[in-house]
Parts: sequence; structure tokens; C-alpha cells
Amino acid sequence: MSQFIDGVDQRTQMVGQNRMELLLFHLGNEQTFGINVFKVREVIAKPNLRQIPGSSPIVCGVANIRGKTVSIIDLARAIGFGAQTIAPGADAKVIVTEFNRSVQGFWVSNVDRIVNVSWEKVRPPPRGTERESYLVAVTEIDNRWVEIIDVERVLVQINPLAQDISDELKSQGEARQENRCVLVVDDSTVARRQIERSVQGMGYAVETRSDGQAALEYLEQLDSDRPVSEQIALVISDIEMPRMDGYTLTRKIRESDNLKALTVILHSSLSGQFNMDLVKRAGANHFLPKFDPDELAAAVLKYTGEEAPSHN
Repeated sequence: MSQFIDGVDQRTQMVGQNRMELLLFHLGNEQTFGINVFKVREVIAKPNLRQIPGSSPIVCGVANIRGKTVSIIDLARAIGFGAQTIAPGADAKVIVTEFNRSVQGFWVSNVDRIVNVSWEKVRPPPRGTERESYLVAVTEIDNRWVEIIDVERVLVQINPLAQDISDELKSQGEARQENRCVLVVDDSTVARRQIERSVQGMGYAVETRSDGQAALEYLEQLDSDRPVSEQIALVISDIEMPRMDGYTLTRKIRESDNLKALTVILHSSLSGQFNMDLVKRAGANHFLPKFDPDELAAAVLKYTGEEAPSHN
């Protein structure tokens, strides 16, 4: 299983095809969960752990993985299942992930396999489920219900992200007195709120949508008597989303006579694998890894008409 990311170059050919690959796994019961393969570096046997006093209750300990100290998170406990009880000798695994500029491991009871899924068959989570706040989507594979976990929300429990932009960038944004809005598209509630807070802090109105299909429908329903660029200052979109991913949304925008002039920034936790070449292939203007509020604010200033000062 540790070799599966060797095929990254082949997997990047899915760009614009509205497809992804899910790694399926379990958390001590029969329920099947999934995580996007592009967030995964490798899958290993559960390593020896060192306990860290004062660490979060969801952290089992830390391990040395390829020369790097990595926190190992009990994923079942993190999403409200309670601590896992895995029998001695069971084939427990750690899924080592990289996203949001961070490397961490998720302890799971066992790993199943990798499947190729169309985003069109992935749906938002049902309302009223106990784990609703930790799910970004659900899908059905081989007559099994698969829950896709919002690992960004899990990570925030132990590694809270910066929330506020600098006063300098905030004042530049407020001085613009923009009457256009910024469209923010992200399936993660945590990520959507973070982006919305940063953009609103610069004086922009914000519209939010949770997937590419909903965003495209919103754009197509705008006032046809006014150029869309006079109504929308910028589109900031996640890449991996139910129904329609960010690459496909960007391609649809570029194919539309009414929408093609829009500026699109792809903003993703998948910084370890996705680079500017893929963004250009999709037709986006820029790529930003999640999440640095000042980097986001600087990009908003740049792509809405003013260069922001550099921030080192």
C-alpha cells in the first residue's frame, strides 16, 4: 500500500474529468470511510509511539516517520466515536497525510483499497447524522455507503489556523470600497468560514457555495444585462468537492461566453501534489495552498486590480 502514490503523474491526468481516487478504510467497525488519495503520502503499520504530556486527547502520540516527527491522531476518537479498541495482532494502520502545509498520521483499524469515483456521484452528507460536522460528502461504492471525512476540520482540533489578516492588508481592502462580491466555493465548513472571514475583513461582500455545481448555477443566474465581471470580483474555489470539482468548475467558466472573463483562484489543501502547471491546464489564474490569511488577502488585492505588498 505504501507504493500507491508512485502513480501520481498518472492520477493528475484526471484533472478536468471531475473524478478522484478515494482510499477506503475502517475505524473499528463495518462502516466504510474514505479520504482523497492526493492527501495521502503512504500507509504504514502502526509505529511505536511516544506520548507527549499535555497533547490533545485525540493524539495517540508522536512517531518518527522518515526522519520527521509526526503526530498520530486517533481518527475514530476525533470524529466522536470514542477511542478505538483494536485487538492485539489486528492489522491496524496509520494513514500518513499531507495537507494544509502539515504532515500527520491517522490511526485506523484497517485499510481497504483505492477506488476511482466520479464527483458527480458524491453527495453532501445527510442532515441530522451524528458525524455530520465531520463529513464533507458521502458516496456509494459496491452497495456500501462511504463517508468522506473532513480531515481539515479534524486537524484544526490540534493545529488551529491563523484567523486574521494584517491591519495593512485589511486597510487596503477597505479603501477599495468594492461593490462587487467574491464567490467562495468549498465543501468544508471550516475552510469556507475561514476564507469568508478573511475576505469580509477586507470589506468585500461574500457569496458562498459548497460545491462547484451550486457555484456554476449561481453564476449562470446573475443579471444578464450587466457584465459578470461587474458583479463578481473574484471566484475562490476549492479543488475537491462533491458533484463538481474545482477544475471542472473552472473549465465550465472558461467555456462560457458570459463567464469566461472571471478571475479564478484555486485554493486547496492539496499543496503537496498540485502545482501551477495543473492550475494553468484547468484554466485558473492562480493557485494558493490553504491556509494563510495574509497570502489569501494579498491574492485578492492582486487579482481585483491592485498589487499587494510582498509579505515574507
